[in-house]
Amino acid sequence: MSTPEPANAPTQSYEQAREELADVVRRLEGGGLTLEESLALWERGEELAGVCQHWLDEARERLAAAEPERPQPAE
Repeated sequence: MSTPEPANAPTQSYEQAREELADVVRRLEGGGLTLEESLALWERGEELAGVCQHWLDEARERLAAAEPERPQPAE
């Protein structure tokens, strides 16, 4: 049984967001865009970076929760 996603969870998977973000970066680096197009791509890139960060933070939390507590060494 999987845990339901919170209402503010991204609809894209980490892999989808990362792939789209890489495409955004390629397009920005390629140049030839108008200022408005560049700004729109930059904004989309920021959104995608946030989606990726969400998934990475969630994975980190899950790993921390699954890791058994280790006893502290005696001094």
